Amino acid sequence: MERLTCFKAYDIRGKLGSELNTEIAYRIGRAFGEYLKPKKVVLGGDVRLTSNELKLSLAKGLQDSGVDVLDIGVSGTEEIYFATSHLGVDGGIEVTASHNPMDYNGMKLVREGAKPISGDTGLREIQRIAEENKFKEVENSSKGKYAKISVLENYIDHLMSYINLSNFTEKMSLVINSGNGAAGHVIDEIEKRFIAAKCPITITKVHHLPDGNFPNGIPNPLLPECREHTSTAVLQSNSDMGIAFDGDFDRCFLFDENAQFIEGYYIVGLLAEAFLKKQKGAKIIHDPRLTWNTIDVVSQSGGQPVMSKTGHAFIKERMRSEDAIYGGEMSAHHYFRDFSYCDSGMIPWLLVAELLAQSPVTLSEMVKERMSSYPCSGEINYRVEDAADIILKVKEKYSQGAVEVNYIDGLSIEHTEWRLNIRTSNTEPLLRLNVESRNNSALVNKYVKELEEIILKK
Repeated sequence: MERLTCFKAYDIRGKLGSELNTEIAYRIGRAFGEYLKPKKVVLGGDVRLTSNELKLSLAKGLQDSGVDVLDIGVSGTEEIYFATSHLGVDGGIEVTASHNPMDYNGMKLVREGAKPISGDTGLREIQRIAEENKFKEVENSSKGKYAKISVLENYIDHLMSYINLSNFTEKMSLVINSGNGAAGHVIDEIEKRFIAAKCPITITKVHHLPDGNFPNGIPNPLLPECREHTSTAVLQSNSDMGIAFDGDFDRCFLFDENAQFIEGYYIVGLLAEAFLKKQKGAKIIHDPRLTWNTIDVVSQSGGQPVMSKTGHAFIKERMRSEDAIYGGEMSAHHYFRDFSYCDSGMIPWLLVAELLAQSPVTLSEMVKERMSSYPCSGEINYRVEDAADIILKVKEKYSQGAVEVNYIDGLSIEHTEWRLNIRTSNTEPLLRLNVESRNNSALVNKYVKELEEIILKK
């Protein structure tokens, strides 16, 4: 039996040709149909050059399993989340490789209500059925139909429901970098809403047109080398904020008026505070990598901070079980109860823009106090061979005298004035390190340097 290596912990992702091709996509469609037995499934795809052909093969596999397919065309992952929930269909699949290299593609799968299908919730079964490659015969008369549809207008309506356009009374200038990915058409529609409401907002669009060749590089603003175009545009246009997306725009990254990149960690605190103004006592989900600022903000704002293991499937599950109003990861994934507990890259920047519109201070001033109170390293990635051994050595050295040691996600060690989290990646062969302190950036630098000596065996 052929092993399909494109099945990962949370989704499907693989090298084109050898790991993922139209034949494998067809089998995934058949397996999805046999496992979930859905009546209707909605499909979308990002702008990669292979996304459409993979999506059509996927559609054929679903149809041959007796499933009706609704194709929403070029879309971001969150448009599939929205469409699945809004249309009340039985599942959805987005063909995307997000920020992976050019020679990759993949798929993100959900069931009814946009609930994620990952390793623990059906993805392994779909993999098994696809690998066996022995599908039940379906008579021609029972095969599914295919239709192209649009839910764009309804989706934009939903996005705009998070803000009140009457709050946008002062001039505001924004830079939005779509990275030649799938975000451009959504930005155009949001801009039309601002114009119709006569909001004095100017949007400077960077790398706006979709282009699967990614002439300006794969969009992944989590990497410092991918931020320059946004920063430059913010300075040149004298904008109040810069916004940049990854390829399928389920993550957005923000820059202040000085073109400085803002770690996603501090945006989580900003959005948590905004939601808690509207609903006191609500629960806010956060990941274990960096926690002190979020816990402090949520507690001060009368909310309940709840820690969850990192990763969209874990966060969404915890969001539902706690009925949390909002959840945020430092990696710039933001989750919303009213968005089927799913992550969105569009809702965060709209909320921050509204905060700016209502505030006398700049974005840098909004986060300045928090950044100085809880300085952090940001996530540092290392390619290593012996991650487990390194984590054990870190534990041996730093757990003595610790206030807390936990294993919710990798290893977290908390001391009075600083804490660390070190973990292996769920999706890449990397060791990830985060360090934060209380009001002492020198301490962050000190311990990053010490930890690097262990990690890199200096």
